[in-house]
Amino acid sequence: MPTATTLSRDPTLDAHVFWYRYRTEIVAVIVLLALGAIGFAGYRFYSLHQQGAAAEVLAKAKTAQDYQRVIADYGSTPAGATAYLLLAQAQRNEGKFAESNNTLQSFVEKNPMHEFVATARMAIAANLESIGKTDEALATYQRVVASYPHNFEAPVALISEVRIFKAKNQTDAARRACETILTEHRDSIWAGEAMRELRSLKPTESAAGPGASAAAKPGPKPNGAPTPPPLLARPTALPSSAPVPSAKPPR
Repeated sequence: MPTATTLSRDPTLDAHVFWYRYRTEIVAVIVLLALGAIGFAGYRFYSLHQQGAAAEVLAKAKTAQDYQRVIADYGSTPAGATAYLLLAQAQRNEGKFAESNNTLQSFVEKNPMHEFVATARMAIAANLESIGKTDEALATYQRVVASYPHNFEAPVALISEVRIFKAKNQTDAARRACETILTEHRDSIWAGEAMRELRSLKPTESAAGPGASAAAKPGPKPNGAPTPPPLLARPTALPSSAPVPSAKPPR
């Protein structure tokens, strides 16, 4: 019975055939990879050069105009991001709180993942307080606490809330903010301040107990007139037989 013959393949011949068929595509891929590597290296070199130049210019900047120039020329660099914060501080020092907040908002929008975004929002809240927008400032502080609970600015925002709540005579809310610092940020430097604030807060009616409020308020007389507190009540007249105390001469 005849046997089937096995054809052997030559790897060298197969490689020549593959190259002949796909030589155009292979050359195109090689060229693209080479151009990509060159482009990345060029971009990297340009980026490092820009960052170095931006840092040098920022180091020499002293005025708001200098910071604006850094932002205009190197806004996408780390130095440009820092220039936003320095410009906002310069505007705040000049009393331009609205302009400062616009600068800080631009910083947040252009650098949403920056490590100082929470700090920028805290500065926005401080500017709002400076122009009397206390409710908006409080909402901004609360947003910082909710969005960045583990950031170093969180206990600062809570202490700022306490100050506003105390001004609004909202003792319960101020107490909750202090307790949040003591439970979630007890290792921060603001824990001691929270404890001092907590001790200064007056106890609520529920904390003092129902009997405390009842004892503090004098009950009405049978005829409906309010009973004065004991220290203000008129003393009872002495009986006519009681001796009249005489003043003793000083020794």
